Amino acid sequence: MEREELQLLVEGISLRHFGLVFKHEARFNHRLRTTGGRYLLRSHDIEFNPKQLEAFGREEFEKIIKHELCHYHLHLQGRGYQHKDRDFKEMLSRVGGARYCRSIPGTHNVSAKVLKYICQDCQQLYERKRSINISKYVCGKCSGKLKKFIKNS
Repeated sequence: MEREELQLLVEGISLRHFGLVFKHEARFNHRLRTTGGRYLLRSHDIEFNPKQLEAFGREEFEKIIKHELCHYHLHLQGRGYQHKDRDFKEMLSRVGGARYCRSIPGTHNVSAKVLKYICQDCQQLYERKRSINISKYVCGKCSGKLKKFIKNS
């Protein structure tokens, strides 16, 4: 789907389901990863994740468009446009928009590498996602020196 086709689709859904005109820009953003789309508060433009369209088809994608249009129209009307707001929840259920977008297969982080540190004195094992400075930090149990834990295979 090209940008012009996306713009026409969003304008059509806005008129059909909301009875309101979409006056701003709709575009694809290939950098979006964990979301189906986003409404930009300052410019009032809407960006969409093209991977959602490719993975789940037009019907699911239209639900994402409705979701973002709820943010758009409520914000411009000065009503509650956030996910937690009653106005947003009511409008979303009335137009049949998606509350959440589906996860695209193969895009989730496979378990992050876990770094292991061991206390040289009490053998307390620490697992961390981020590296720590072993010259600065000590064991929380006995204040002993830490070293990287390397399992002997």
